[in-house]
Amino acid sequence: MPDPFHLDGIHRISLREIIFREIFANMLIHREFGNRYPARFIIERDRIIIENSTNSKGEGLINITDFIPFTKNPQIAAFFRQIGNAEALGSGFIKLAKYGKTYFGAEPKVWDGDVFRVELPLAAQYFNVQAKATTPVNEAQVTGVVTGEVAKLLQVLQGEMKRTEIQITLNLRHEEHFREAYLVPAIQAGLVEMTIPDKPRSGNQKYRITEKGRSALAARGLL
Repeated sequence: MPDPFHLDGIHRISLREIIFREIFANMLIHREFGNRYPARFIIERDRIIIENSTNSKGEGLINITDFIPFTKNPQIAAFFRQIGNAEALGSGFIKLAKYGKTYFGAEPKVWDGDVFRVELPLAAQYFNVQAKATTPVNEAQVTGVVTGEVAKLLQVLQGEMKRTEIQITLNLRHEEHFREAYLVPAIQAGLVEMTIPDKPRSGNQKYRITEKGRSALAARGLL
C-alpha cells in the first residue's frame, strides 16, 4: 500500500500507519473470541474488506462520524493502552473518519452485527490500478475463478435462496465449511450476490446468481 505525503498542521504523518494500526488493534481488542468465525483482512483490486466477529448492539450500516463505541473486552483494551497500541475508546473510528477519505479516495463503509465489517474503497486513479473492466469478460477470465465447489453452488442456485436452503440442496451440514469453500469465494468473485448487502448476517438474507455467474456456467457448459 502507498504512503503518500500528508501534513497534519505542520507535521508530516503516515496515514497508512495510523489507519492500519487502528484497524488491526480493533480486530484484536473488540473481537468476540468465543465465536469461531475467522477474522478476515482481504485486499482486492478496488477495495479492502475487514471482517471480525463481535458482540454488537445493533445491525446494519453505521455512520462512523457519530458512532458511539463500547468496550467489548475491557481487559484486552486496557492492556493495549498500557503498551501504547491504543488510545481512548473510539479513537480508531475517529481516525478512520478523519483520514479515511483522504487516504482511500472515498468514504469507508462500516457495518455492525455479529460480524463487524469494514469496507475501504480503493480509488483506481489514486492507487494506480486498473479500474473494473467495462467490456465483456471472456470465458478464460471467468472460468479461472470457478472452483469445483463454487461451480456446484452456481448450479443449484434457483432464484433467491437462503443459506440453509442452499446447504440442504448441496447436502452440506457444516455452515463454516459451506461459507469458506462455497459461498464466500463465489461472492468475492462476483458470481453470487446478496439480496441484502448492507446486512450480510441478516436472518432474511438470500443469495442469487449474477450475470457473471451465469457466464461462468455457460463457459463450462453447465447452463
